This record gives sequence, C-alpha cells and structure tokens, in this order.
Amino acid sequence: MADKNDRHHVIREIVTARPVASQEELRKQLLRRGLDVTQSTLSRDLRELRLARIPDDHGHVRYAFSMEHGASGGDEGLRQLESMLPQLLTKVEGVQALVVARTIKSGAQPVAEALDQLDWPDIAGTIAGDDTVLIICRSTPGRERVLRRLKAYLRT
Repeated sequence: MADKNDRHHVIREIVTARPVASQEELRKQLLRRGLDVTQSTLSRDLRELRLARIPDDHGHVRYAFSMEHGASGGDEGLRQLESMLPQLLTKVEGVQALVVARTIKSGAQPVAEALDQLDWPDIAGTIAGDDTVLIICRSTPGRERVLRRLKAYLRT
C-alpha cells in the first residue's frame, strides 16, 4: 500500500495532466494506478493538497490547486486573486459588518480560500457555500474598504 506522500504525488500528477471534475472520477483514476482509497481519505487528501473545484472557461468544474499550490499572501496571492475574481464574482453587498459576495456556480470556495489566504486585515473570516461567500469583517468601516476592493473586480 502506498503511503500518503506517494498518494499525494499521484493525485498531483492526475489533476495536473487532465481535468478531473469529481472525487469519484479522481478515485477511479487512482484505482487505475493501483491506489484504492476511501472517500473520506480522498477528501482529506484534497483538503491537505489545497485542491478545490473551480469552474473552467466552458462552464464545467474541475479540481485545481488553490492559491497555486498553497502560496499564501503577498504578491503571488494578490495576482491569483486578481485573476480569479473577475471570472467568478458577480455581485457584492454589505450589511452591518458583513459582506455577501455572489459568484458563479461553484465559485464560492475558491474565492473564500483566496480571501482567507490573502489575510486582509479587515476580514475576520469567510464562509462559503456553492455560489455565495459570507465575509465577516472586523468593523463597519472595514466592511466599506472590503466592498470597495471587491467592487473593483466586478464586470460592468
């Protein structure tokens, strides 16, 4: 039986080589390579590898590395966020110290992950659904700063 590092290496190879849309599809690809994993193990591996399902240019979803293999913050993180937000973000609005960000279908997880990684000082945390991200801000003035930053990414 392969250890976790070997399994992670194979998962990286698979998702880099071809689009993989679901855990079941990935599990079958692993099985073809002699790795029989449970759904819970695969879920844990995906989380540890920072793989997220993101929409592609054709409206399908695929697994991709969040924040370019886990790079956090800084210029690389900002570039990742800037390239992703205009593609995924559809609407933002604020209520008290909260921001509700609407995304295309399956876009909320990568947006929340990017915001969490960037560690903006005005953001205490995020909660993501399928097409909605709840952004918890530290203050009402902070919410206004976050709204301004996010609105700059909206397609008009």
